[in-house]
Amino acid sequence: MSDSSTTARPEPGERPKAEPPSTTAPVTPRGPSLLARLISMFVRAPSLRDDLEVALEHEASGETQDFSIPERTILQNVLQLGDKHVEDVMVPRADIEAIDIECTLGDMIARFRKVGHSRIPVYAETIDNISGFIHVKDALRRITAEVNDPDKKDTPIRLVTPTLKSKLGKLDIMRQVLFVPPLMPVGDLLQQMQLKRVHMAIVIDEYGGTDGVVTIEDLLEAVVGEIEDEHDTEDGPLIRKINSNIFIAAARAELGEVEGVIGPDFDPGEHGDDVDTIGGLVFALAGHVPMKGEIIGGIKNFDFEVLQADSRQVRRIKIRRLKQRAPRTAAETKAKAESGKRKPKADGRTSGDDEATG
Repeated sequence: MSDSSTTARPEPGERPKAEPPSTTAPVTPRGPSLLARLISMFVRAPSLRDDLEVALEHEASGETQDFSIPERTILQNVLQLGDKHVEDVMVPRADIEAIDIECTLGDMIARFRKVGHSRIPVYAETIDNISGFIHVKDALRRITAEVNDPDKKDTPIRLVTPTLKSKLGKLDIMRQVLFVPPLMPVGDLLQQMQLKRVHMAIVIDEYGGTDGVVTIEDLLEAVVGEIEDEHDTEDGPLIRKINSNIFIAAARAELGEVEGVIGPDFDPGEHGDDVDTIGGLVFALAGHVPMKGEIIGGIKNFDFEVLQADSRQVRRIKIRRLKQRAPRTAAETKAKAESGKRKPKADGRTSGDDEATG
């Protein structure tokens, strides 16, 4: 009994019959899959990166004109973004402008006026316990209200002054912050802020304490360069030359900038391997937070006097080049030796008198 579902095998030597041509349109071959395209992109990425770096180097040397100066700056920053971490762009703990949650909204408005920021972190008891941040727009909404009186079209809003006496913790205007480690890549944090729509992150150390703060503006500046607004003031140079031996520097002046002003004889040596600023160098040399008026040595031919400091950091420093005694000439050395031989004794005679009368 044969199985009708079984296909009959062709007899030996019998050629299989050709299938009749299909009347349907031919199937278009499918392109590479999405995964294959992504893999090919990643495989080509290093060469594309190398090509772009070479192009930017040629542009810097004036060999090509493919990119404008702003474009070249942004592209170079993007290429270096993978090497930057949050700690490289954060505002350090000592410079954080924050407010206690027990303060009033009036205190908050005063702080906004003082620092010129649009966001200020809020902490409970200590800055190591930051709960969130308050945006200036939310604060303004709390102290104003719309006027629905048609007779007062010239004053569309009114001030709600009693709210100024309310404590921040009772107003429900605090926004969320992210908590991130200092070694988190800048690109990863920027992506998280975009996805979660959070514009401020608190950088925490290994013990959970506050190490710094980062806003989305700080991250964008790592790509497009410094962003200044109407509240930013133009600071003077971070280091000033008073005379050939005296220099005044802000603690945040970079060591390279300091050396450029003072000269190549200013050499921090191994002391400058782990710090970037003159304030960090002085802190490392002292081994503690120096007090105002303290003088610190440790660098050949230079010492440092602390002009301004608080309990947490140094702010302003006087750098003094020590005057070096000129080497003695041969005549001065001989005269010194002669004066030593004829040193007067207690009885008024010289050492030469003893030899003559001995």
